[in-house]
Amino acid sequence: MTEPVIRLEDIWVSFNGEPVLMGVDLSIYPRDFYAIIGPNGGGKTTLLKVILGLVEPSRGTVRIFGKRPQEGRKYLGYVPQFRTFDFSYPITVREMVLSGRLTHSRAPVIIRYDRVDKKKAEDAMDLMGITPLAGHPIADLSGGEQQRAIIARALAGEPEVLLLDEPTVHIDTPTEDRFYDILDRLKESLTIVLVSHDIGVISAHVNKVACLNRRIYTHDSRELTEDMVQAAYHCPVDLIAHGVPHRVFREHEEEER
Repeated sequence: MTEPVIRLEDIWVSFNGEPVLMGVDLSIYPRDFYAIIGPNGGGKTTLLKVILGLVEPSRGTVRIFGKRPQEGRKYLGYVPQFRTFDFSYPITVREMVLSGRLTHSRAPVIIRYDRVDKKKAEDAMDLMGITPLAGHPIADLSGGEQQRAIIARALAGEPEVLLLDEPTVHIDTPTEDRFYDILDRLKESLTIVLVSHDIGVISAHVNKVACLNRRIYTHDSRELTEDMVQAAYHCPVDLIAHGVPHRVFREHEEEER
C-alpha cells in the first residue's frame, strides 16, 4: 500500500491551557484532494501549522514524507489566510511570486534568481491568469488578484503538497470557478489539502473530506455524513449530500435567534 505523504497520529495542541486539537489522527496520500471543513475556531489553521512545523504539538507525532515537519517542509506549498499578508509592502507581483523560489536559492544571504527560478515564476503567474499584472505593485491589485498572486507564489516553489487555508474568501464567483478548474489540473500532479469554514466548498473536485472541531471526523470519501457534521458543528442537520449545502432544522434555527 502507498505510504501517506502526511501522517498525524494522536495530535494534541493547547493554547493557554485551552485545547485546540484533541487526539487528531489523519493520513493524506499521494494525489489526495482533501477538504477539511469546520467552524471558525475549530483548529483548522492550527492543524496546517502543525503540518508545517510552525506549531509543536504537546503530544503525538507528525511525519511529512516520513520526515519531521522541519525536514519535510521543503515539499510543502502553503497559502495562508488572505488577511495575514501586508499588501502595503512595496513589491511587484513578479517579485512576490519569485519569492516563492527562495527555498531553491543557493545564496540565502544575497537573493539571486536564475533563469529556472524566473521561468517557474512566469509559469505560475500564467497558470493563475495574472501575467499581465506582473509589473504592477501588489498593493494596486483587487482582492481576488492579490489572492491569485499568493497562490502563484506557492506554486512557484514546485511543491509536492499544496496547503490552502480559506483560499477563496476574497475571490469572486467567476474567479472561484477558474480557481477550482486550476485545482482540477493540479491534483493530477499534486496532493492538495484545503481547509474552509464554508460547508459549500465541498464539490465534485475533492475526493476526501473531514470535519474538524478540535477533534477530527473522517470518512475517507468525498461525501459528508450527517454524523460527521453534527459532531463538528454541534447542530442537527436536515440533509448532507455531495454538492448540496447543509440545512439545519427549523427548530434549531429558532433556538439560535
